[in-house]
Amino acid sequence: MSDHKNLRSLILNHKKIFSVYGLGNVGGSLAAAWLRAGAKVIGVDISKKLLSEIKSGTSHKKEPFISETFAKALKNNTLSLTSNGVAATQQSDIKIVSVPVSLKNNKINLKILISVSENIAKGLKKDDAVLISSSIPPGTAEKVVLPILEKYSKLKGERDFYFIYNPERIYEGRALEDIEFNYPAIVSGLGKKSLEFGEELLKLISKKGVLRMSSLANAEAEKLFEGVYRDVNIALANELADFCEKTGVNYWEAKKGANSQPFCHLHNPGTGVGGLCIPVYPRMIIEASSKLGKYLKMIEFARKRNDFMPKKCVNDSLNLLAKYKIKPKGIKIAVLGLGFRGEVSDSRLSPTYTVVKEFLKKGCKIAVHDPFILEDDLLPSTVHLSSDLNSVVDKATLVFISSDHKLYSKLDSKSFAKARKPLLIFDGRNILNRNNFKNAFLLTIGMR
Repeated sequence: MSDHKNLRSLILNHKKIFSVYGLGNVGGSLAAAWLRAGAKVIGVDISKKLLSEIKSGTSHKKEPFISETFAKALKNNTLSLTSNGVAATQQSDIKIVSVPVSLKNNKINLKILISVSENIAKGLKKDDAVLISSSIPPGTAEKVVLPILEKYSKLKGERDFYFIYNPERIYEGRALEDIEFNYPAIVSGLGKKSLEFGEELLKLISKKGVLRMSSLANAEAEKLFEGVYRDVNIALANELADFCEKTGVNYWEAKKGANSQPFCHLHNPGTGVGGLCIPVYPRMIIEASSKLGKYLKMIEFARKRNDFMPKKCVNDSLNLLAKYKIKPKGIKIAVLGLGFRGEVSDSRLSPTYTVVKEFLKKGCKIAVHDPFILEDDLLPSTVHLSSDLNSVVDKATLVFISSDHKLYSKLDSKSFAKARKPLLIFDGRNILNRNNFKNAFLLTIGMR
């Protein structure tokens, strides 16, 4: 394949053009990073709505600098947008795949990744590069994606085109900063040529440098292990919080003390774990393990524990109602937060959906507040969703905190003046300031 020593010059002079498949939180951030580095990018997404939002400058509202970068690039003709994946691969030299791999009935669903791989293969040219950035089970790049690329293109990986796995490493709300400054880029290649090309390429946007992996599978596993670590430790926090509730220990105070020792990093318990990362990555490892006839009991237990938390928190709040001899049927519950965690407008796999479902089973009426999510197709039609806190808490018998949006930390009893008395609150994120609710009964997870 061609020499890549002049890669930087080729990219800056737009002799090497990028195509980014999937312009969501991950792909949009990667596309913006390359545009900021001076590259020319073709953005590909099947969502006409998202493409329209990018053109109007209203996309990626919670990710700093991305919409501004897109607007500038559209004006300078360094960014073009399309839903035609085959055309994009024909017109580009470096293809970045950042489409989501989802769960369907707790099974890993590679359908979108396979479809995009087929589109790329149909326009793949000699000396092109394909970078997979989606989080995938170990072995997927080499055993699933590569054969598709070779079959439809009639080209051979490493001999005719570079094949690289470079997992995304972002935290929603600071994605661009993470790519450019916070973490080293992880890179692996099908062979020596692909690895060296990937390293030279990623050095152009990663100020923290590049960390090589000796195989594609190692890099795939590295990414998943990050999420598994967090999921297992959140489950541990939930277990310890449950212990604290039963014994009268204040988890949050004990956690603060324990974490003052540098070898301890206890996580926060909460109403559940959401998003397309932490709940999904352990499933990829569990599924891969089950195919080998093995069973990862700790990871599986942690996943079950965290999945159970929304129901557990609803039961705890119902016990609070029972203490005041209030029956759940027909009462209004104000649920605060639809985002899967604080400060995001992303509700995918949010524990709030399970919270709402469990309350509805008890015959409650539900109103949901979120400052960032104004409409949602997954909530039942009977559920009122609003960014107006007053309308959500109006005549509510119980206020249930599900997401830790910063806005909620500033609330006080006056914020819930329209709720029924006595003011009953279940804080599933420990975000409320207890001093602001001296005239209310506030039950916090991890405390009695």
